[in-house]
Amino acid sequence: MSKVKYYYDAESLSYKKIERKKRTTFKYASLFILASIFFAFIFVFVASQYVESPKERELKRELENSQMQFELLNKKMEQAETVLANVADRDNNIYRVYFEANPIPDEQRRAGFGGINRYKSLEGFDNSKLIIESNKRIDILQKQIVVQSKSLDEIAILAEEKEKLLAAIPAIQPVSNEDLTRMASGYGMRSDPFTKVRKMHWGMDFTAPRGTPIYASGDGVVVRADSNSSGYGNHIRINHGYGYTSLYAHLYKYNVKKNQKVKRGDLIGFVGSTGRSEAPHLHYEIFKDGDRINPINFYYGSLTAEEFNKLLEHASLENQSLD
Repeated sequence: MSKVKYYYDAESLSYKKIERKKRTTFKYASLFILASIFFAFIFVFVASQYVESPKERELKRELENSQMQFELLNKKMEQAETVLANVADRDNNIYRVYFEANPIPDEQRRAGFGGINRYKSLEGFDNSKLIIESNKRIDILQKQIVVQSKSLDEIAILAEEKEKLLAAIPAIQPVSNEDLTRMASGYGMRSDPFTKVRKMHWGMDFTAPRGTPIYASGDGVVVRADSNSSGYGNHIRINHGYGYTSLYAHLYKYNVKKNQKVKRGDLIGFVGSTGRSEAPHLHYEIFKDGDRINPINFYYGSLTAEEFNKLLEHASLENQSLD
């Protein structure tokens, strides 16, 4: 119940009840409401500056989480770039050098993307620059990975070819040292055993008893096993591919036939003295692209350094050949 207020009337010498006019009441009420709204606005403004709302706290956590995720992504990209750079360096300076392939230029590995603006859809945001740069780094990394992947595929093919080449090249002595009587003659100018005239001796002569095993010096296919070549008698020719052919002459008998595939170390025949030969021995030749070359350079697969030096010493002597 509201209080009733009075005032003293000096004229009537009595107390009279104060009657509040409706206009005054409305005035006071309006002032109160306006003051309340003003103070409420001040309170909300101050609160908004210093007090976080639940929604703001949630958004802040999301932003902090996004920043943390970006930092982790940035570190992972740096690690990936470092690893990829290391692989690219080894690829250019080790693998491609070993397999005689041209290195891939850095411009090709790190090339960007020309043409239309592929990042236009990422523009207009608060962090557009950061987002665009991150996407560019990821795209370049993906391209580098594709380039490196293709390079390693190429290296794998070259390695397989290299393995086949190394298996095919004549690389062992065709007669075992245990069966070898002596190294009779090497590649070069030698005295002919029949005419005694110095002439070019195109192979190496390995003296061994009749029937001594002869081994294929590399993988290949037998292209000849006959006696239809002047002076060689019974002989075998093996095509090793890559331009290499090996020849084994004056055989006693064969252990292979034409078109047969052989592996390095396979028994292909036996030492004899057929054809133009003075004594039982193996005459051994190597052809590269149709030209005869010195077989002394093709024994890395079966001889020790000491054995090779001894063989080289005997092969260098300008003695008489056996054929």
